[in-house]
Amino acid sequence: MKELLIKYRMERAEESLAEAELLYNEGKSYRGAVNRAYYAMFYSVLALLAKQGKGTSKHSGAMALFDLNFIKPGIFPKEMGKALHRIFDLRQMGDYRDLFQIDQKKAESALKTSREFVEKVKEYLKL
Repeated sequence: MKELLIKYRMERAEESLAEAELLYNEGKSYRGAVNRAYYAMFYSVLALLAKQGKGTSKHSGAMALFDLNFIKPGIFPKEMGKALHRIFDLRQMGDYRDLFQIDQKKAESALKTSREFVEKVKEYLKL
């Protein structure tokens, strides 16, 4: 059951990443691209937590558990923890702050970061 959940969450991560790339490449919505890029990272973190038998439905809880269980012990570099928090903050501003615009440069950076994050998680999970 655990392996099925991990696979499902990584499929959602890949799907979210593909959506982010589509939104970015078509220039339809840089805000939407950042949103989906963040969710790709979030689902990857949930897959990692499932592997350890841990879970949470809250974004803050997932980030805290990722930092505690994967960054602090050195499984992943500190930059990955910082990247997760940075893209989360950008997504929050894009989704909830009035008159906040996400430009192409920010969206491109978020997409690149998300792609690298998901790949590192896949390597760790051996998927």
